Amino acid sequence: MPERKYDRVLLKLSGEALAGDAHRGLDFEIIGQVCNAIKDCAALGVQIGLVIGGGNFWRGAKDGADKMQRSHGDAMGMLATLMNAIAVADALEKHGVEARVLSALEMPKFCEYFTRDLADRYLKEGKVVVFACGTGNPYFSTDTGAVLRGVEIEADAILMAKNVDGIYSADPNVDPTAVKFDTLTYDEVLARHLRATDTTAMTLAMDNHMTLVCFALKDPQNILRVVCGEKIGTIVKED
Repeated sequence: MPERKYDRVLLKLSGEALAGDAHRGLDFEIIGQVCNAIKDCAALGVQIGLVIGGGNFWRGAKDGADKMQRSHGDAMGMLATLMNAIAVADALEKHGVEARVLSALEMPKFCEYFTRDLADRYLKEGKVVVFACGTGNPYFSTDTGAVLRGVEIEADAILMAKNVDGIYSADPNVDPTAVKFDTLTYDEVLARHLRATDTTAMTLAMDNHMTLVCFALKDPQNILRVVCGEKIGTIVKED
């Protein structure tokens, strides 16, 4: 069995990554593969917090298309993340992994309200904690919510599983000359306006010396590879 590099991680998944080729809704085959990878990490003793975006259902201001007040559009986005959190927590339980959903907004019919101490207790008990509803405030992305939760639970690293296999000098889907970086500093990401996370999330990571690893979720076993220290994707950290 491989050895883990990190004892506690915050894993951020995009909602779109769970939608598969349909690009909307939930692809439970993909979710099952993700759950298997998370189960493998948990078997190594890794404590796992999980944040899932909501883009497979609703993209906040973007889907509002300036026809909705921004706070209302973002509220719908937070609800989308809760739907994903409940679905993935259910799938994890079916794969034999205990999971708890903690929400930044109080919705006792569906999940528990987030506190740092409750999350810490569940993580120490070996449960996967799925954080829903971002920061609980409009105008913040789920990337920012992920970094915030990662800092709060004192994660060793934040794993950003995206649709791209790292951070590039430009959009590799548009620019064939785009160059992939193996490592970057926070300052380099911010100065070059690289599309790793939004600037609020990156600044929060920088202020709290939080390592980020950005990699592709196309093969969900990449989650296990990163946890074990395999050099894939792009690492963002201090000098």
